[in-house]
Parts: sequence; C-alpha cells; structure tokens
Amino acid sequence: MVIEKAELRRMSQAERRELAAMLAELEASHPDQAQVGQYRADPYRIDPVLRRERRLALLVSAACCVFLAGWIVLLAATLPHHFDAHHWRAVWVNFDAFLLAAFAVTAWAIWRQRQVLILLLMLVGTMLCCDAWFDVGTSLATSGLWISLLSAVFAELPLALLAFAGARRLLRATVAASILAGAHVGATAAGATAAGATAAGATAAGAFPAGEWGRSCAGQSLRRAPLAGLGLDEALPRRRGGQGRQAA
Repeated sequence: MVIEKAELRRMSQAERRELAAMLAELEASHPDQAQVGQYRADPYRIDPVLRRERRLALLVSAACCVFLAGWIVLLAATLPHHFDAHHWRAVWVNFDAFLLAAFAVTAWAIWRQRQVLILLLMLVGTMLCCDAWFDVGTSLATSGLWISLLSAVFAELPLALLAFAGARRLLRATVAASILAGAHVGATAAGATAAGATAAGATAAGAFPAGEWGRSCAGQSLRRAPLAGLGLDEALPRRRGGQGRQAA
C-alpha cells in the first residue's frame, strides 16, 4: 500500500505526527533493515541560506569562466613575445619565501593533525605546480632549461602529486566521517520521534537553524579541529596505512 501525496496533504497536523511516530516505531523494531543512506538529507533543500549561497557561487563561477575566456583571447592577441621583467629577483625570492612558509605551516598541521591540513596540502601542491610551470616556461631557449626540467620532473611535480593525493585521501575520510555522523543524527532523530517528540524537533534538519547546516561542527576553526577518521593514516597509501593501523 502506497500513500499518495494528495492523501498526505489532506491529513491534519496531528495525523501526520501520528503517522511519523508509527513509521519510526517500525524502523526501530527492524534496526537491521535500516540503511545509513536513508538518513542523509540534501542540505541545499533544507537550508534556504545554503541554497542562496549555492546559486551565488554558481553565478560567480560562470561569470569568471566567461570573463577569463575573453581575457585569454585578449592576452593572446596583445602580449608581446619578449618582455624585460623588472624586480625579477624580488619576484622569485618572495615566491620561494611564501612556498617555504606554506611548507612550514603544513608541517605544523601534520604534527598537530589538524583539519586545515587538507587546504594546506592543496595550497602547497598548487604552488609547486606554478613553480615548475614558470621555472620551465621562463627558461626556454636558455642554458638553464635542463636544470629547470630536472627540478620540475624529479622534485616539484612529484611533491605536488603527493600533496594532492594526501589531500584527496583525507577529504574522502572526512566525507565518510560526516556521512556516518549524519546517519547517527538521523537515527537519534528517529528515536526521538518514536518517543513522542514533535516532527519539527525530531528531524535532523531541525537540529540546525537556517544558515548553520554544515557549520555546526561547530564553533571551532579548521586549525583546531582534528583530522577525521584515522588521522594521518588516512593520507598514507592503503598498504602502509593498513600496516600503521595494525601496529596501533
């Protein structure tokens, strides 16, 4: 038997609450059949503030794509083939100083196992790729080309790959931990409904005020929040990560 939407709309608020309580009791009586995914909700449908922020982000991203496409055409048509750069030494020295600072902060995040490590790994990887690109690009037709190529192939690009791979593994672990946490919140909300709580207070969405979905993990910054899952073990290749977990 399937209850259609029209029948649900004709129900009173009390009847809907009674139906929700009955469904929660049925779920509680068969916990082995409950799936983690059923408690997951789309935050962009629940939270109107996030929905507006998503639309704004899409609009800004699309506008940037259009602007950048035109800018590339303009640069290709107007830039000279040769140009004498000023402050050449200061540009490269400052860039390497920023790269050194990024490595230092990343080392601190690894030592403290903080969630901000994901962003820092992406930053370091991007800076290393930029370093390799401009180092090789500005060394073409010069005697320093082979040194630039060797440093890019054997140092900068492999380190960037390691940084991106570590950030990807840590991000996957964070998402998995968030899904499990959401399932726990959903199961707790279902139990509260079965105990007679109101529908508004018993839903997972009701646990967060508008605009706070995804921000309620809450109140601590990424530099203070610990890494999710198994911490740094998540950033290691599977074989090494498994050895580390067994040793622990």
